[in-house]
Amino acid sequence: MLTKRIVVCLDVRDGKTTKGVKFEHNVDIGDPVEMAEAYYEQGADELVFYDITASAERRGIMIDIVRRVAERIFVPFSVGGGIAKVDDMRAVLLAGAEKVSVNSQAVRNPRIIEEGAAQFGSQAVVLGMDALRDPSMPSGYRVVVDGGRVRTELDALAWAKRAESLGAGEIVLNSIDADGTREGYDIELTRMISTELAVPVVASGGAGRLDHIERVLTEGRADAALVASMVHLGSFTIPEIKGYLRDRGVAVRLDY
Repeated sequence: MLTKRIVVCLDVRDGKTTKGVKFEHNVDIGDPVEMAEAYYEQGADELVFYDITASAERRGIMIDIVRRVAERIFVPFSVGGGIAKVDDMRAVLLAGAEKVSVNSQAVRNPRIIEEGAAQFGSQAVVLGMDALRDPSMPSGYRVVVDGGRVRTELDALAWAKRAESLGAGEIVLNSIDADGTREGYDIELTRMISTELAVPVVASGGAGRLDHIERVLTEGRADAALVASMVHLGSFTIPEIKGYLRDRGVAVRLDY
């Protein structure tokens, strides 16, 4: 049985970890380097670092923070935000990340997925996708970019399939409707993408209780669950999350 992963997300703005609700009303909550190390020591399977304003501000990612985080943790580490070309991907990987995540820039230039996969391998290229419930779209969900600020004409399922065909090795699927609400993941959205794609899907947006994580990993068919608020605010630790899942028959890594 394949183990399910718990992925901690660090949204970074102006050098500080920040958290908001549906990408709004963000407040700074700590130093990303110190927080990354603490989650690594707790037993997080992976970490994701997003420079959340890089794309909207049309600037590059903060490589210095990436390098400092990579020096302190020894689990897979994905980085996104402001990655617009293959040279940006290379810089992030050379700074110590195992994966690069493209989101808004991939919508604008889908070839970056193909070019990145060709140069670094599909396992290093992640599509970050922000989806908003919209009954006018074929799948019922619309892709949004620039941190939820701009709606596109892309259908979420169609875009995920295209990204997979271009070489994306993983999808981090974030529900804008659920993001930061702590009311649960969008199970319908996650199950739809997970069952239609062959690559791993990481569910994101809405974790607030332990049963939310169990549901998205089982009913939602996700390969991994991304958490932020519920660990950042001290509601639960990584060992508590994994212990809960283990007790309910969900296979997780416990060697920490």
